[in-house]
Amino acid sequence: MKVILLERVDRLGAIGDVVSVKDGFARNFLLPRSKALRATAANLKVFEAQRHQIEARNADAKAAAERAAAKLDGSSYVLIRQAGESGQLYGSVSGRDVADAANAEGARVERSQVVLDKPIKTLGVHAVKVRLHAEVVVTVNVNVARSADEADRQARGEDVIAARFDEDRQQAEEAAADMLEGGAGLAMVDASFE
Repeated sequence: MKVILLERVDRLGAIGDVVSVKDGFARNFLLPRSKALRATAANLKVFEAQRHQIEARNADAKAAAERAAAKLDGSSYVLIRQAGESGQLYGSVSGRDVADAANAEGARVERSQVVLDKPIKTLGVHAVKVRLHAEVVVTVNVNVARSADEADRQARGEDVIAARFDEDRQQAEEAAADMLEGGAGLAMVDASFE
């Protein structure tokens, strides 16, 4: 199906472009969301008559998105989740979770604006893109941790999972050294020589 784009659409084109798309994409996404019109002779005339108004509306929407982006760009949000010892989350962090965290702190982000290639499934600080407009994309940091203390440590740049393994290894070495000093290891050595 051929359509006339009413706004910039990623990987398709800009305002006024006549592009060919699959019928389902046009019927289910572009047409219901007023992102395009069917490319008929009548619609082409209507578009050309309203082109300046459509471009002005798009420019206003882009300016509003840029103002919101100035407040949102580089901001950081903490999400507390349950996770195993290896740092693997029991669930995952989705676009909805990121949007809810941003909205709780006063931003206005819809979950459809959060761009996640795949859900976040590990602890740590993750960079997440937020598309406020087709031409305005910002990056926010999502700090996924098991507790507020762990989130603070991660925000300072510490790898809490590696630190946890280092602590466990150090405790095991100290326990082994204590056992050898206390004579627990000597009884085994003496018994083997008799």
